[in-house]
Amino acid sequence: MNDSILIKNTTIVNEGQSFISDVLLSDGLIQKIGNIEPKPNQKVIDGTGKHLFPGIIDGQVHFRDPGLTHKGDLYTESKAAIAGGVTSFIDMPNTVPNILTVESLREKFEIASKKSLANYSFFLGVNGDNIDEVTKTDTSQFIGVSDDGLYFTKKGNLLADNPETMEKLFANCKSIIAIHSEKEEIVEENERIFKEKFGENIPAKYHPIIRNTQGCYEATKRAIELAKKHNARLHILHLTTEAETHLFQNDIPLTEKKITTEVSLHHLWFSDKDYDQLGMLIKWNPAIKTEQDKQGLLTALLDDRIDIVTTDHAPHTLDEKEQPYFQSMSGAPMVQHSLNCMLEFYKQNLISLEKIVEKMCHNPAILYKMTKRGFIREGYYADLTLVDLNSKWTVTKETLLYKCGWSPLEGTTFQTEIKQTFVNGNLVYDNGIFFEQVKGKEIEFGIRNKENTTANIGYT
Repeated sequence: MNDSILIKNTTIVNEGQSFISDVLLSDGLIQKIGNIEPKPNQKVIDGTGKHLFPGIIDGQVHFRDPGLTHKGDLYTESKAAIAGGVTSFIDMPNTVPNILTVESLREKFEIASKKSLANYSFFLGVNGDNIDEVTKTDTSQFIGVSDDGLYFTKKGNLLADNPETMEKLFANCKSIIAIHSEKEEIVEENERIFKEKFGENIPAKYHPIIRNTQGCYEATKRAIELAKKHNARLHILHLTTEAETHLFQNDIPLTEKKITTEVSLHHLWFSDKDYDQLGMLIKWNPAIKTEQDKQGLLTALLDDRIDIVTTDHAPHTLDEKEQPYFQSMSGAPMVQHSLNCMLEFYKQNLISLEKIVEKMCHNPAILYKMTKRGFIREGYYADLTLVDLNSKWTVTKETLLYKCGWSPLEGTTFQTEIKQTFVNGNLVYDNGIFFEQVKGKEIEFGIRNKENTTANIGYT
């Protein structure tokens, strides 16, 4: 593929601006932005009335490959991502086996090279079992290390609950350390209390009380203190509480931050009011919390205490979800609709298009030091999505591309629709039709340089 493609008369949303222009793609890259006359051999796409965004970069997904592929795999979930305008992702280590060795990490990259339609990278898992091996390794070769999801494998695997392990890691790690921040001892005590009252059938609405603000706040505060002590590069995954947002800075540019955080989409979209209707379908760890927390997270996203938006896409089968409290798996699929959800907030005048692009495209590229991705710039990879901001449609089972076949967003009507998605200059998705001949690429990363910065741009 990689034929020359010309997108004409589209509204480009990029680096704090929206403006009408043409974009020429060839050889996998954005070759030119400006007024461009078509040539006979070019595929021309009319972008009139549509908005062109950089491809969305999702910094936290669980695509389940290898070992849990009855829920999802690198083909099915990347296909769903592409339909949602997501062109790059970073996948978590809680597969089977857990990705705790360099060898298993290489094997995962090999699987992705054959299956993933989107660009990909992977965290190396770290826990109490492999901490010594990780600290002896040159971790700068990894996009990041993470403990996320590994607590499902064995109690005590959360770094936030093991200050000695975390201190050893922070003192030696040369990459981003991305952690799930909850205090297990607080969660376990709350579980005991509610189990005494309800037995195995604890109603879903008590999930945010069991996995409460205190458990999140204390873990995050302690992690930040340890990171500062060792000058480590810490990233707190899926922030859920308004209280935690005050632990993060917005007075320095992202390129200079050593401690960063993210909000996952479901914590902006849902609140504890939704448990009565959706029950275990919206059981996530950390839990969806109050309306006040939801509003506080959005405020922190807008004022730059929160740096990026992710999905924490985590498919399970319906049978695995529709179990009593302790057996119901935590997590749900979201990657196909993340941009649509954020654009609904735009429609409600809660966030600008430019800010959405900053948090979903520019900042993930900056935070993870990605090479030539996340921006609409000449010479950058042509990862793009063309969106109609005035096209209504409703999420149904028939529209879902997840292998698990369900979504907590079923029945939701969106006012925006992803029309085309381009990955490395290839048109991979075109109005419901996929072109799968060329797979995505491994994400290259390096130094967060001045070239990849939006520090001097004033967003609204």
